Amino acid sequence: MAEQPTGSDDGSVDVSVIIPVHNCRDFLDRSLTSALVQRVNKEIVVVDDGSTDGSADLLDLYAHYHRGVIRVVRAEHSGGAGGPRNTGLEHARGRYVFFCDADDHLGPEAMERMLAVADRNGSDIVLGKIVGHGRRAPVSMFQASADRAELGTSAVYNSLSCFKLFRRELLDRHRIRFAEGQLVGEDIYFSVHAYCHAKVISVVADYDCYHLVARPDGSSIMQQPSSRDPLGWLAMIRRPIALMAQHVEPGPLRDHLLRRHFRLDIFAQLGAPFLAADEVRRKEIAHEVAALCDEWMTPGVMARLTTTDRQRLSALGDIDRLVRLADIEAATVWRRLTGLRWEGDRLVVEGEATLDGLDGLDGQGGVALVLRSRNEEAGEVAVPAETDGHAFSARIDLAELTSGVWDLHVAVECEGVVRLGRLGADRESGITRPAPRLVGNVVALPYFTRSNGNLSLDVGGHVLTVPGSVRLTRTRWALGHRLVIDGAITVGEDGIPEAGAVRQLVWRERHTGRERTERVVSLPGGMFASRPAVGRFAPGTWDAYLELELGGPPARFRIEADADTVAEPRSWWRGPVRSSVRPYATAGKGRLSTVVRKITPRALLRKFLD
Repeated sequence: MAEQPTGSDDGSVDVSVIIPVHNCRDFLDRSLTSALVQRVNKEIVVVDDGSTDGSADLLDLYAHYHRGVIRVVRAEHSGGAGGPRNTGLEHARGRYVFFCDADDHLGPEAMERMLAVADRNGSDIVLGKIVGHGRRAPVSMFQASADRAELGTSAVYNSLSCFKLFRRELLDRHRIRFAEGQLVGEDIYFSVHAYCHAKVISVVADYDCYHLVARPDGSSIMQQPSSRDPLGWLAMIRRPIALMAQHVEPGPLRDHLLRRHFRLDIFAQLGAPFLAADEVRRKEIAHEVAALCDEWMTPGVMARLTTTDRQRLSALGDIDRLVRLADIEAATVWRRLTGLRWEGDRLVVEGEATLDGLDGLDGQGGVALVLRSRNEEAGEVAVPAETDGHAFSARIDLAELTSGVWDLHVAVECEGVVRLGRLGADRESGITRPAPRLVGNVVALPYFTRSNGNLSLDVGGHVLTVPGSVRLTRTRWALGHRLVIDGAITVGEDGIPEAGAVRQLVWRERHTGRERTERVVSLPGGMFASRPAVGRFAPGTWDAYLELELGGPPARFRIEADADTVAEPRSWWRGPVRSSVRPYATAGKGRLSTVVRKITPRALLRKFLD
């Protein structure tokens, strides 16, 4: 079992992994092993919260074989995770602490990656990507890694679980501890407090750091129905909200944080939990939500609410209306893609969409396409659709989209509530992705995602390779041992880029990876010319590429050639050194490359003697 550490090399502890345990014998091996293999200077503090299933014996065994790494602390059963985690904190010695539940586990490189980000940025909190196995994992804050995520503009506050890397000095200085004596929400109180004092928050989104696992028998506290009792949750969330308000003064930041609580903690109780409740409890839920709105709702929060939550806010005194809204939210968005094609510079998307399961309710209203950017958190473009019954047709103007990847959703409106569904997985047979389209100097590539087959649009070539060709039309030698290159460019099937798209000619040495860039002149009709001084290249085999700017990362195209368009080899003497340059078309695909040799008198003599 690998335990070679990285991080501090003075024997100090970089990370204390704190694991509360209560009757988790069946999951402990995987959890403890995942912590042991972390390549950082670590300690694992396990707090046994009165286990009676043999967990204690297994912990003793691990502590015996991993002395100095695993420490076991015994405690009487507390009835929740808050107390054991606080106990673990009191025993922790690491610069950072990470909380891991005994039925979950870490990715093998989780601590190494998160600690590297923390040390590079002086982070107080590092969020590592969480993935769920039978349990729902948060996603909004893991769209992209970030060295410094702003609390008031990013989605980090959406994640209030404790499965993060925290600077221990921050926790001790502000006495940030878990709420005790409650089964759920103890980590919300802790994380809210930590966020309020954190100066630097970082995100690791490109690696699966934490694996959130559902127990097969459903015995985990968060898997039990009582853990999401709406009245209990509304009572619990009051304390974290008040704590946040003590540290964050009124204004945009507080409104941003309150929006999270209203959306995920308060108005969420008017959805599925509201439908599951009887008439008496529905009135109690609505009353508690109204009380929280009276205390914390501000114009700034209201402006940030979704259309559904605004409807709920206005209907708090009308139980029947709240039930209708919950029914609409629970209805299935049925959608099907029936057509996909280009019309000029617009992508035409056709389909069918409706809401299922709305017996006794008014029919649906309008339909639209909603494109959401993966690159910008607030990036969203709505495209109105023409409708005929359940059928719709929408035309996407590429000029409205910024560079990046856009995911297509169909939006169905009903009684003021807008429901979204990802579009494309269910589609008529024979529908294939249209060819890429060059609009100005920006390439757009529609495609279906590999995982679920949903429709997305890559503007600029961020995740897809831009198809195209760069064809050599002629080469010839010029003064100064320059190789004059003329060629033609095509993007996609027949796209001709404008002059500004041509960036540079790149020569890459095949064995060392070294690169040289040369100026390119763009000509009308997709033509180009360049005069690289190949006689000045270092010895080696150099492959030619043309680099274009097509609205995203630079796109490189290997220059295609055939023997008829390639100039003859040339050699010359400069003093005692004999130089030779041999342009050629590679075998098979026929691409432009150049072999450069320089032979000194000593090399000639050595060759002669050999």
